[in-house]
Amino acid sequence: MVRILDGKRLAEKVKIELLAENSKLKEKKIFPGLAVILIGENPASKVYVGSKEKACQELGIYSEVYRLDSGIGHEDILSLIKKLNNDPKIHGILVQLPMPKHLGEDEIIAAIDPGKDVDCFCQENVGKIVTGNYGFLPCTPSGILELIKRNDIVIEGKECVVVGRSNIVGKPVALMLLNEGGTVTICHSKTRDLKTETLRADILVAAAGRAGLITADMVKPGATVIDVGINRMSSGKLVGDVDFEKVKEIAGAITPVPGGVGPMTIAMLMKNTIKAAKKLAE
Repeated sequence: MVRILDGKRLAEKVKIELLAENSKLKEKKIFPGLAVILIGENPASKVYVGSKEKACQELGIYSEVYRLDSGIGHEDILSLIKKLNNDPKIHGILVQLPMPKHLGEDEIIAAIDPGKDVDCFCQENVGKIVTGNYGFLPCTPSGILELIKRNDIVIEGKECVVVGRSNIVGKPVALMLLNEGGTVTICHSKTRDLKTETLRADILVAAAGRAGLITADMVKPGATVIDVGINRMSSGKLVGDVDFEKVKEIAGAITPVPGGVGPMTIAMLMKNTIKAAKKLAE
């Protein structure tokens, strides 16, 4: 019988833990604060930012949201980030991706103080993942690990295959699985025989952004399948990178879409914000 890895339920449990932790911080006069910068009118980004606002309200985390016009200049964004870097009320800064193409994404991310980079995108924080000596972990990859670990799924010694090589999910989750003792393979659009690679996986992470890419014949019986993909079909339905209905007949454990990795991403952002507040207070 397949286990459905319910990210929504686990995220609520994590939030209860964080609410208790935040209450203790407030007794010490520490008030975590998160600033989110949203540039433009990307519908998905607006939904994500709304979810982050809601989570801050639920946990009593101070939040500021900057909704900026897509035509804003590069220097204006850098000026805002500089202000937030120096704002003692703000412990975490997040620039919602993707940004409009005329803005220099790399330079903007690099301008965020690494101690406030709660998305863990700047080069210093990414480098710390490589060495295993990190302060923050990226929100989606850390949500994936939380789902795996809290469901008592062992990573050490297991064959782990990651499909996708993005800087946001694919690369960092591969490094994190490696740090946990997994034997890791990264697959991508240039991989010659994807099916052969995925069939070896005890833990399969699908993060390619292609609806239904992973089919039942590509999954090892009993494997843990983590579906990171969020793809909106012409009907409006949200589906993942995995053919959920057929793969769940093969897998030992699987995340649904929606309700799997997504809610955990928000929970981990809140966790990073509280962690940043504690660290800066020290």
